[in-house]
Amino acid sequence: MNLNQIINMILRQVMHRLIRSGVNAGINAASTLGKKSGRSTPPSRPMAADRYGVTSDEATQDEMAQQSPASAEERDRIRQIRQARRATRGGKP
Repeated sequence: MNLNQIINMILRQVMHRLIRSGVNAGINAASTLGKKSGRSTPPSRPMAADRYGVTSDEATQDEMAQQSPASAEERDRIRQIRQARRATRGGKP
């Protein structure tokens, strides 16, 4: 084997490794594109008002105020049931 063949063999191996690692990185990046993260992050900026000038927090508070008192009692009952279940599990939230 002459020096030219040895250099070509080494270059071929290096190029194959580089191409293989690039293809693997591309496939890994493409596979994570469609996945949603498990954690939800809080908004970094204040909520923008909609076209009527009401933020979504205000809208939900208004909707909750308009609900019947029976639904408030139902929420309290459900909250008490959940707290009792948490207490029996050892206080884990």
